[in-house]
Amino acid sequence: MTESLAVAWGPLVADGAPFAAASTPATLTVQPARLDDPIWWLNRLFAALAKKQRALQIFEDYYCGDHPLPWLPAQARSEFRRILKMTRTNYMGLVIDSMVERMNVEGFRVGADADKKLWQIWQYNNLDSSSDQAFLEAGKSGSAYAMVGPNPDRPEMPIISIEHPSQAIVEHVPGNRRKRAAGMKVWVDEWTGRIEAELQVPKFVVRAWAKAPTGGLPRWTITGIEPNPAEEVTIVELPNNPRLMLGGVSELADLLDPQDRINKTVADRLITQDFGAFPQKWASGYPEEDDQGNPTPGIDIGRNRLVTTDVVEAKFGQWDAAPLDPYSMAKREDVKDIASRSRTPAQYLLGEMSNVNGETLKASESGLISKVRQRMRGHDGPLEDVMNIAARLGGLTSESYIAMETIWRSPEYRTEGEVTDAAIKRLNSGIASLRQSREDVGYTQTQIERMEDEDAERDAAVFERISRPVVTPAPTDGAPADEL
Repeated sequence: MTESLAVAWGPLVADGAPFAAASTPATLTVQPARLDDPIWWLNRLFAALAKKQRALQIFEDYYCGDHPLPWLPAQARSEFRRILKMTRTNYMGLVIDSMVERMNVEGFRVGADADKKLWQIWQYNNLDSSSDQAFLEAGKSGSAYAMVGPNPDRPEMPIISIEHPSQAIVEHVPGNRRKRAAGMKVWVDEWTGRIEAELQVPKFVVRAWAKAPTGGLPRWTITGIEPNPAEEVTIVELPNNPRLMLGGVSELADLLDPQDRINKTVADRLITQDFGAFPQKWASGYPEEDDQGNPTPGIDIGRNRLVTTDVVEAKFGQWDAAPLDPYSMAKREDVKDIASRSRTPAQYLLGEMSNVNGETLKASESGLISKVRQRMRGHDGPLEDVMNIAARLGGLTSESYIAMETIWRSPEYRTEGEVTDAAIKRLNSGIASLRQSREDVGYTQTQIERMEDEDAERDAAVFERISRPVVTPAPTDGAPADEL
């Protein structure tokens, strides 16, 4: 018995090269489970990865503003093709960016304080900026991936890379979504045109290549098998808003229809502008021939022209211009629909704000803040899993790393005075420590460590000064000691 997967092939782009060129569905057949067979795993994960490509490309196109052209009757599409290309009004990118820009990791707490070694590994891998790419891809596509590996040059600094969901995939043990059974990264080598793959299972790591298939499964050639130094799959999925049965879900999943409606409304408005927004003229009783039987020249309309005729019965007039307000109102309603479904503040999408005080502005952003905090919680576990793997590969074997906590910057935008005043009040009341107050103000872990070093140096200097013995000079001849 075989397992058949009907795969809708899409244009996967990996390292700038197309992954699959076929545009028609292909049936990928995977043999029954052989968990110790690398070829079986390569085929199974490749088939599952190929199955995701069409959806990933759709979300990528909508995020970038490359939306499908609005529908028009077939006889009108060629005439209005230029106008149709002008109708794409992209709100999808703004929905994703407004969420991702508020998601910033500032460290990992082990015990009471942030762990310096873990933060060094994070910064060594330039994850300050790469994590933004991970959250962006996860929000847009539903998931991103982080891959951890040993570093031969600096063993204490494992390599962590962020992988695109079109190039990486993980499969979990059936019945246990926390235990990874296998993972694979696939990419196209632009120099050779070959598909390259790295397969991970807990026991071994496999490297293989194949020619790009035109349909079906590739024919793999294994180039190397070696023991897995981590003894576990080090490719970790970073899901966005994960569901129990579906996994990560794109923020755009239920926003494509309102975006299409907006594009259709804009198309109708532009066509109306082109044909009906300017008053159309009419004439009745205007002679077709003059007294000599010659054709009457056509009426040339202009602001500096006057149309006259000797025919008493002739009449002239114009129709009212087609109103454009209904189209603007319809578009506005669809934008509000996007705002409510994505919990993006309406002023972000509409681009207008008037007579709004600070409290009203905070209230309008409360939905977005709650959504960002919920998405952060979904990333906590995977990020901590990544750093736990990195700690073990880097030789950090302390059991305390199991109880790791991700430190996030607050997603709320508040004035510096508000934040500082609240932090000082918590510090003075004893609710928060000095370090926690500095975190609340928004200082990074590196800045806090520098401040603590400066505090320690100042305290040491003060202690040295107050602990220095007081030397009383000997009295001079004829003078009491207390007068000196």
